[in-house]
Amino acid sequence: MTLAMGWTIFNLVLLAVLTAAGVYLFVLLVRALKKYIGSREVRAEKQAAKRTLGETLKAHRTRCHMTQEFEAESLGVSRQTVSKWENGSADPSTTNLLALAKLYGVAAEELLRGIDRSEE
Repeated sequence: MTLAMGWTIFNLVLLAVLTAAGVYLFVLLVRALKKYIGSREVRAEKQAAKRTLGETLKAHRTRCHMTQEFEAESLGVSRQTVSKWENGSADPSTTNLLALAKLYGVAAEELLRGIDRSEE
């Protein structure tokens, strides 16, 4: 009888621990979801900034009458990389940003100025 009662107590304690763990995980999930939903504006601003940088790069490239192929060859990257920069799916590294500024004949700050305007 004491062995059966011991197993019953053990099962109840185990059930309580598993229930507490489940509730804790649920609370963590709800908090993470609330944080993610609350960051919608920040993510939208970041996406807009990426588009703005890409648009700025494309505007400078077309102003200088360059093709993506020429730009890519000048920088030592692929044409697809230049395309990704311009459509906002990737950002150039600092080294490439400085090389782009030199290639366009402008200051690197001028390339980034479009991002500042979108955040105002």
